[in-house]
Amino acid sequence: MKTLKFKTNINCSNCVATAKPYLDALPDDTNWNVDTTNPEKILTVQGEAVSAAEVVEKVKQAGFKIEEQKSLFGKLFS
Repeated sequence: MKTLKFKTNINCSNCVATAKPYLDALPDDTNWNVDTTNPEKILTVQGEAVSAAEVVEKVKQAGFKIEEQKSLFGKLFS
């Protein structure tokens, strides 16, 4: 199962509730969580069939900003 992480501006429970129907529309094996206590409001998405582009599209459709958070490995070799 792959894990994707994103910086967002989903910053409260009402924002999470707004984004929920969009994120729930991702492929069936996908789990997601927003850490609203983190200053960068990290959205973590886990699943086999989900892509970063799909997540970005859904969050933007919900009206929020989103930026993929590259891992240290990804930063070094991108």
